[in-house]
Amino acid sequence: MRKNNMELREFIDYLDKRGQLRKIKKNVSSDCEIANILYKLDGGPVLFEKVDNQKINVVGGLYSCPKLVAEALGTTEDKIVQRMVDTLDKLKEPKIIEKAPCQEVEISDVDLSKFPFLMHKKEDGGRYITCGICIIKDKDNGANMCIHRLMVVGKDKLVGRIIEQRGTDIALKKNKNLEIAICIGNSISVLLAAATSLKKDENELGMANALENTPLVKCKTIDLEVPADCEIVLEGEFTGEYVDEGPFLDLTETYDIVRSQPVIKIKHITTRKNPVYQALLPGKSEHKLLMGMPREPTIFKEVNKVCKCLDVCITPGGCSWLHAVVKIEKGKPDDPVKAINACFEGHKSLKQCIIVDEDIDIRNPDSVESAIATRVQMDKDLYIFKDQKGSSLDLSSDLSSGKARTTKVGIDATIPAGVDKSKFKKEGYPDVDLKKYL
Repeated sequence: MRKNNMELREFIDYLDKRGQLRKIKKNVSSDCEIANILYKLDGGPVLFEKVDNQKINVVGGLYSCPKLVAEALGTTEDKIVQRMVDTLDKLKEPKIIEKAPCQEVEISDVDLSKFPFLMHKKEDGGRYITCGICIIKDKDNGANMCIHRLMVVGKDKLVGRIIEQRGTDIALKKNKNLEIAICIGNSISVLLAAATSLKKDENELGMANALENTPLVKCKTIDLEVPADCEIVLEGEFTGEYVDEGPFLDLTETYDIVRSQPVIKIKHITTRKNPVYQALLPGKSEHKLLMGMPREPTIFKEVNKVCKCLDVCITPGGCSWLHAVVKIEKGKPDDPVKAINACFEGHKSLKQCIIVDEDIDIRNPDSVESAIATRVQMDKDLYIFKDQKGSSLDLSSDLSSGKARTTKVGIDATIPAGVDKSKFKKEGYPDVDLKKYL
């Protein structure tokens, strides 16, 4: 029977036993070669058993499709959103243990070059940690867990892309030497929780623990707690220095701009024995899924406040960030309009949302387009919101003010009120036994 919590290396073994894991036994380079292979095999788990002639294995693509996420959580694809919604209402404080796998080995003489941090493309600003979970403590709001991309800028230094006016940035403004723990090689519950935006007084580690049992352990040199079962922990602090970060690929598969960002000095490292480095290929399936999927339950919760929400999909075609399709059970004629407004409240960066009926498959673009084609009159069902706060990921947004401004749109693609619904029912054909004919 599957255990209630499946750490990274256990999920690797799980996939291996089922023939779902590709193994690369040949020695490969962390300098673009691994990234190129992951790109070629995008959408599937890959384990590199020999990297730079060193002993640390590299894994990528573990959670690169909803089916893999569902398997890691011990559920099915259609129940992932509801599972996450349920945890948002019952965060569970993690247990702190004394001895943890992530501290089996201690390294005080820090040398980041000894780890297979990847160079993804030759145009990048440097080697990057792309799947590092960052944990800090705000003196007013408590612990915060999120994901920052981190570029190596020295033997013991990183520069992090810190989003303005979010958890880490807010805490850093209060303490320029803020302590930070960077955890690499995490379970799916930790990754999903880290990418979810919670209230200021809510701890993402509590969400991870509500999804699956996630014990913590205190760091060795800083006052922070980290997931006990992760593979590598970098213990450090911000130095107060700023250097250029980037260029680097973003969700849109285009290069993000170079910015002056804060420097982190790594003081101490702990790892498991024979640690596995978890890579995340920027701009591709796993990156998009782990960014977009955690926004689905927050949209679900907001829509469910105004009408009955059945399901939410942040679409890959919308860069897994800017577009959503939401399925509702329409009880009143104005439910779709209420749902549209709720969508933008549930995910502030959303640019477009489409509201559909129960019979539409929201993860099938053809099904969604069919609803738009046959159920929408643009002069009545298109809702345009000009000059809204947008996302820098929207390359067409207006950045003249220093902050992204955009026009947002909602589409009511539900069956019009007062119309006979039966005429929208799609008909099939009776089943036949092809053995009788072939």
